[in-house]
Amino acid sequence: MAQNILFFLVLFFPIFGFSNVVESLSRERVYLESQCRSALYRDLCVRTLLPYVNKNTVPSPQRLAQISLASCLSKARVTKTYVDMVAKKLNETDKLQEYQALEECIHQIDNGVDQITQSFKELQRMGTDEDENFAWHESNVQSWVSAALTDITTCIDGIPGNGIGRREKAMINARFLNMKQLASNSLMMFTRYTTRYRAARGIKNPYP
Repeated sequence: MAQNILFFLVLFFPIFGFSNVVESLSRERVYLESQCRSALYRDLCVRTLLPYVNKNTVPSPQRLAQISLASCLSKARVTKTYVDMVAKKLNETDKLQEYQALEECIHQIDNGVDQITQSFKELQRMGTDEDENFAWHESNVQSWVSAALTDITTCIDGIPGNGIGRREKAMINARFLNMKQLASNSLMMFTRYTTRYRAARGIKNPYP
């Protein structure tokens, strides 16, 4: 009888603990799905933010926007490193036309990285100074992230067709697409944050 009780306890508690974890993850996912419902890429939005949410920590809308933008910046830097490597390989094999196309693309990535970096720094300043500066910070972030999106799109469109290996081109396209999706989601999360901040502080929207 004692062995049966022990067996029951050993079996029951791991299942009970697992159910608590599943329930916690479910609550976190439901919360993030509500935050990401306006995103064009909802699943990506949830996956990006989920590691930073737990039952003890519910990030503010500003923090969620910062995490989203930081993830986009990280992806942009990794993508630039990969494109640099492919461009160097093309230069070494005397594929001048393809190298020049990627060189222009690298320039656009550099611009995009700078713009997202500036946006992240500007977002960190928001809410720390007077509310009359809020619209100015907001305009800067929106302009820079939108410009980064344009640079990413231009870079994708300018990738040469035949000179780059099929695998390398597929990898570059996939990375740029992911960057574009992260930037789009970041812009949505930022707009969500600014809308809620305005409502809480009674700040008029200068862009009706």
